[in-house]
Amino acid sequence: MEHPRPSKVALVAALEERLRAASAIFVTEYRGLKVAQLEALRRELHDVDAEFKVAKNTLVRIAAQHAGVDALEALLEGPTGIVFARGDAAAAAKRVRDFGRANPALVIKGGLLSGSVLDAQGVAQLADLPSREVLLAQVAGVLAAPMSNLASVLAALPRNLAYGLKALAEQRAA
Repeated sequence: MEHPRPSKVALVAALEERLRAASAIFVTEYRGLKVAQLEALRRELHDVDAEFKVAKNTLVRIAAQHAGVDALEALLEGPTGIVFARGDAAAAAKRVRDFGRANPALVIKGGLLSGSVLDAQGVAQLADLPSREVLLAQVAGVLAAPMSNLASVLAALPRNLAYGLKALAEQRAA
């Protein structure tokens, strides 16, 4: 654009900032959704530190080029809504997928995760992952299991010795 309007320059700058700050970006088509439905999606995403924005594809392309995420360009066809996930990418993908199931007019086109391009199937696989908290709990359980087993074995040694001594004493008494 030769002489862009200040409002468009500000919008591109805001989009660029969101693109840089996002841990994951999901591109959707929202054709057929009502404003109330889009607001419901925005509220759901807000809970997982993500946001849904609708912008012109041209402005998103410019912001993507400035942010260094040129791979996003291939997904920008037709009416496009973009989900910027700042927190747990799997939780945001899950919310978008679940909302799309309840509202079939929302179609996931694909996305970006850590610089890697995801197709719609890749976003669905990401949504199937457990949440970050569940994964951390599983890792903690795996790390704690050997220590717990060791504590059980160490506690069993004196207990078994006491049982053995008691049995020996009863055998000698009889």
